[in-house]
Amino acid sequence: MEQKQKELLIEEAIKARENAYTPYSDFMVGAALLTKDGSIYRGCNIENGAYSPSNCAERTAFFKAISDGERQFQAIAIVGA
Repeated sequence: MEQKQKELLIEEAIKARENAYTPYSDFMVGAALLTKDGSIYRGCNIENGAYSPSNCAERTAFFKAISDGERQFQAIAIVGA
């Protein structure tokens, strides 16, 4: 994987982090998932008061990709703040 591609993936994860819904922990996480064909799927963490229905950023990215028919992946970037 080229350095530029790594940097782009990190930038996309940072963008995704801005959409995190974290009213309980205030710890925002973003993820960017790179598919084999070069598509990028972003995800953020989503908290719920019942905790169990909460979802981490990387799962959100994978859920989005899988629901679009993606099955092959090559990298993921995850950032927190």
